[in-house]
Amino acid sequence: MHKCHKGIINYAGEEKKEKISDVIESNYMPYAMSVIMSRAIPEIDGFKPSQRKLLFTMYKMGLLHSPRTKSANIVGQTMKLNPHGDSAIYDTMARMSRGYEALPYPYVDSKGNFGKCYSRDMARAASRYTEAKLENICEEIFKDIEKNTVDFVFNYDNTLKEPTLFPVAYPSILVNSISGIAVGMASSICPFNLKEICETVIKLIKNKDHDIVSTLIAPDFTCGAEVIYDKDIIEEIYKTGRGTIQFRARYLIDSNLNCIDIINIPPTTTCESIIEKVADLIKQNKITEISDIRDETGLNGLKITIDLKKGTDFDRLMFKLFKLTTLQDNFSCNFNILVNGTPRVMSVHQIIFEWIDFRIKSIKRRLTFELGKKEEKLEVLVGLEKILLDVDIAIKIIRETKEESSVVSNLMNHFNLSKIQSEFISELKLKNLNKEYIFKKINEIKNIKDEILKFKKILENESRLKKIICKELEFISKKFGKDRICPIIYKEDIDKKEAKIEYVQDYPITLFFTKEGYIKKISQHSVKLNNDQKLKVGDEISQIVNTTNKCDLLFFTSFCNVYKIKASTFADSKVNTIGDFVCARLGCEKNEKILLMVDTTDYKGFMIFFFIDGTVSKVNLDCYFTNNRKKLMNAYNKDRSLVSCFYIKEDQNFLIFSTSGKILGFNTSLLIVKNKRNHKGTLVMKQGKYSVNKIEICKNITSKYFTKNIPSSGKKISNE
Repeated sequence: MHKCHKGIINYAGEEKKEKISDVIESNYMPYAMSVIMSRAIPEIDGFKPSQRKLLFTMYKMGLLHSPRTKSANIVGQTMKLNPHGDSAIYDTMARMSRGYEALPYPYVDSKGNFGKCYSRDMARAASRYTEAKLENICEEIFKDIEKNTVDFVFNYDNTLKEPTLFPVAYPSILVNSISGIAVGMASSICPFNLKEICETVIKLIKNKDHDIVSTLIAPDFTCGAEVIYDKDIIEEIYKTGRGTIQFRARYLIDSNLNCIDIINIPPTTTCESIIEKVADLIKQNKITEISDIRDETGLNGLKITIDLKKGTDFDRLMFKLFKLTTLQDNFSCNFNILVNGTPRVMSVHQIIFEWIDFRIKSIKRRLTFELGKKEEKLEVLVGLEKILLDVDIAIKIIRETKEESSVVSNLMNHFNLSKIQSEFISELKLKNLNKEYIFKKINEIKNIKDEILKFKKILENESRLKKIICKELEFISKKFGKDRICPIIYKEDIDKKEAKIEYVQDYPITLFFTKEGYIKKISQHSVKLNNDQKLKVGDEISQIVNTTNKCDLLFFTSFCNVYKIKASTFADSKVNTIGDFVCARLGCEKNEKILLMVDTTDYKGFMIFFFIDGTVSKVNLDCYFTNNRKKLMNAYNKDRSLVSCFYIKEDQNFLIFSTSGKILGFNTSLLIVKNKRNHKGTLVMKQGKYSVNKIEICKNITSKYFTKNIPSSGKKISNE
């Protein structure tokens, strides 16, 4: 047949017209249904066909409790059930492995490089280099699979049988993440914590109206990123099976190295895509606080290091990155599951009850299988009881029977036995034809009858079946359960923090600081030079500083401490107010006085400390930079009395006055700059038995008192 735009032409040259809808239905629909039913959508046991074929092959290879074998061997054996290429099968195994780190409770115990779920470029090793076996949790997946708990079907060439489902003893469909894209539909199921799932199922079995949200808190991925918890969204997902959950990366701040280490990222992104996006933002000048970003992922796990420029606000930068990159990302939930061959989007409540029904059927089939074995054994023992008194006759019948094929029928006719009973008696060993053995076997009849009665009562009573499920779940939770991986942060807390960061306005301000320790912040457009500032009685202004609302303020005190606070934390004042008492805001100690206020945005410049013995200390201001600490001790050397301190942005001239009546002028360029806050300083003015009592900034240089070499004794102050 040849297709054309008008219709279909057969080899006889006749045209057969067909509707395009009929052609699509007859050709495309079988393919679409095959993808939905046999490839992309998981079933109630939590597996897609490709995964089930692989795990069952490993189970039949004896890899549940045994040493690992080469992955290539597993892939080759799986091809007997799964008619796909070896790369597709190996990819399936890698995604279920512990090494790939995609599943909270992996099914494959791997050895070697299987890649990482959080890395796009980390390629896995070839199957001939890696090894694998089944994880111990697979005990609960294959439990009693040989006891007719599930249906088996032939493989593609009718040479082997494989299960249609696994008799999973816990709701694996909700414990491990699983996703697939079919034709016209998709599935995306987020994982939950095993302990929480088991507890929730047990509570629902006991009370079908149990509030799921109270025990099943939120999804729990292996990525370890923070779940942004919004109760309304969680409830909506649980009720409808659809919704979006937000995740946020976790990070550590290293203030010593002035960097941020990203240690966990959302499950929907990779470290390469994050680094590329940040680099792109830097090129576009949308982020200027970052000096370098690199991937330091190693044996200890994921790590993205971001080096920052001096004075960067860590929280503000991370807020930017969360907004502009996938460090904060969404996971879309779509709980689409195949149930009895029909795809259905289900709520968590429906999934759990569907799994309970499936598990009840599996347990019934197991009990029915065991009941059949018990009844068969009982029948055999009852037949043995019938020949108890006539063992010699039974032996005689067997010995006198000429043909072997007639032994069973002769025993059946003489003792009125069934065929199974006769076959068992005819196959007894000579050493077992004694009364001790026979009496011992007959005494088992009562116990077997009790067990049969017990099985029948359980099969007839669904509440007993549910108790078995609860008992199994409690055991699994205790044996395999672990604490949550993903911490929970509440959306309300994030909104408050982000609002605080987002709405700090930057505008020019003037700060008025008084000797008594009061501060007033007034916007510069409101300041008038002729306005008289209202002050406390006896107080006076010691510092007037023009700066910005986003600057940092450093307060050096008499107790050798320095306090840090942002100017934005002070409310705008007016000239007719006293202002804020700084010591109370900073939490200063009793009798602790503020000596100097320093404003900075870039921590450039120097602190100059003058001591009573004539030594002077010059310290880089960036030695006082902190991220979150609001108080630093040992702000300067406390072994000698401090006379005065100054903040300078560049080198200046100072005059030192001594109690001996001498004066010395010098430039701070003569001092050695130190990066240690409490260093002893440099001797500038020799004192002997005298001391320094006054310091002044010298604007007009008087060559008579200035020196180019230190230390110096200074010169006597002349009468003029």
